[in-house]
This record gives sequence, C-alpha cells and structure tokens, in this order.
Amino acid sequence: MTTVPAAASARRPSSSALRRFLRAPSAWIGLGLMTLLVIGAVFAPQIAPQNPFDLAAIDVLDARMTPGSVSSTGDITYLLGTDGQGRDLFSAILYGLRTSLTVGVGSAVLAGIIGILLGLIAAWSGGFIDALIMRLVDLLMSLPSILIALLMLALLGKGIGNVVLTLVLLEWAYYARTARAQALVERKRDYFEAARGLGLPTSRILLRHVLPNCLPPLLVIGALQVARAITLEATLSFLGLGAPVTQPSLGLLIANGFQFMLSGEYWISFFPGLTLLTAIVAINLVGDRLREVLDPRALK
Repeated sequence: MTTVPAAASARRPSSSALRRFLRAPSAWIGLGLMTLLVIGAVFAPQIAPQNPFDLAAIDVLDARMTPGSVSSTGDITYLLGTDGQGRDLFSAILYGLRTSLTVGVGSAVLAGIIGILLGLIAAWSGGFIDALIMRLVDLLMSLPSILIALLMLALLGKGIGNVVLTLVLLEWAYYARTARAQALVERKRDYFEAARGLGLPTSRILLRHVLPNCLPPLLVIGALQVARAITLEATLSFLGLGAPVTQPSLGLLIANGFQFMLSGEYWISFFPGLTLLTAIVAINLVGDRLREVLDPRALK
C-alpha cells in the first residue's frame, strides 16, 4: 500500500522548484513588494499616524493639504497629504490596503476551494454531472465579469461580504476548469489505477493522491486570481458599489480624489492608485514566475 503515495509524491514540487523560483530577479522584486504591502496592511494600526475612522482625530481644516504638510495642531506630518475630508492619506492607504488584500485573498481562497472540488467531481463523475458543471463554467467565463458583478451588487447591495460573494461567483470557474483538466490527466497515471484497485475511498483518492499532483497549475491560477479580485474590487468601489464609505478600500480612495484631479490636487487619487498598481504588479510578478517554474515544458 506504500506504492500509491510514493508514486504520487514523486511528482510533487520539490525544493528544486523553490530554488528555480528564487533564481529570477522578478521573483525577489515581487516577493519584496508583497512583503512590504502585507506588513503595512497587517500592522496598519501600529504604523499609521492617524486612525482614518476616528472622526475625533480628523480636522476638516486639514482637507486637501499637500504632501509633507503639518497638521493644524502640529502633531502630525502628512507624508502623502490629506484627502477631501482631512484624513491623513498615508493612514487611509494602509487601512484601505487592508480591505483590498482581505477581499482579494479571501475571495480567491473561497473560490479555489469551491472550484477545485467541483473540478475534481466533474473529472471523477463524467457524464451528465461533468457536462453540467462545465457548461456552467463556460457560461460564467463567456460573460463580462464587471457586468455580472454590477448586477450582483445591484441586487445584494454594498458591503464587504457581498463583494466577496460576488468575486467568488466570478472566480471559481477558473479553478474548476483547471482542476478538471489536470484530474483527467492524473486519471491515466498508474498510481490512480493502483489506488482504485486497492479499493480506496473516492474522497481519499481525489484529495490525497489526485489533488496534490494538480496543485502546481492551481497555485499559479490562485496567484493571478488574487490580483484579478483586487482589481475588480477596486473597480466596484470606484463605481460606488463595493466597500462602504466607513470601510474604504483603495478603489474608494481613488474615487474620493478623482474630482480634484483637474484642480491640481493629484495626490488624493495618485498615491492610492500607485499603491493599487504596486500590489497588482507584485502579485503578477510572483504568479508569472510560478508559471515559468511549475510549467513542465519549461527549460529552466
């Protein structure tokens, strides 16, 4: 009975894949940027000089102050300036980054769990169940994501929970298609036939033997879907259908300063937009390098 897990584990990503991943400068750049952003988001209450949700700490007389200005009370230096409500933009970006990363990672994880399970079920069952799941996948992937998101949030209303639910609906199809394709390849392997011959339960075959060998492309999909989720959430918040005003994200911060762009007060939208761009670029750099390393046809 030891031959089945041995055969499965023989093809799992090893430490050599990690060494190849870290060989590229783009991987170090992406990981470095992601680390800085995650640290800023996690430790926002400790790093931020101001709580942007505390109305008592906000002075409307400090509205739209330029970067480097000192507050009217003299106790805060606004490194990135202030927005139209007088909030410290640096603090607001840290808290907004917290919201964006939470929504992006949370929706990607939930969509991955649902999509992978449905993909494995489709590959195992075949027939009507396989056709039903794949036609639903084709339908979701053929429609514009932003249109579905707008319709969903118009029905459900604003709120972080509704945004996550909408993003999960949009993202699970990508995981399902990839998981099914990989599982169909794994069904032709010798270890799969050996596991069935030993009479192992279906759940054990799929989760302990098939799934680990499907993980490399799914990890790539997961990294790219996090960036996609952050982008969609920012778009929805910019349009006023995402995070509520009391829980700003990067998209909402960009929207708050959009009306001041032509008046020369560029920093209100520029710095949140730069942070959003940095997060997306960092995640894509990591995802692209993962794809290069985990691609079996790669020469490196």
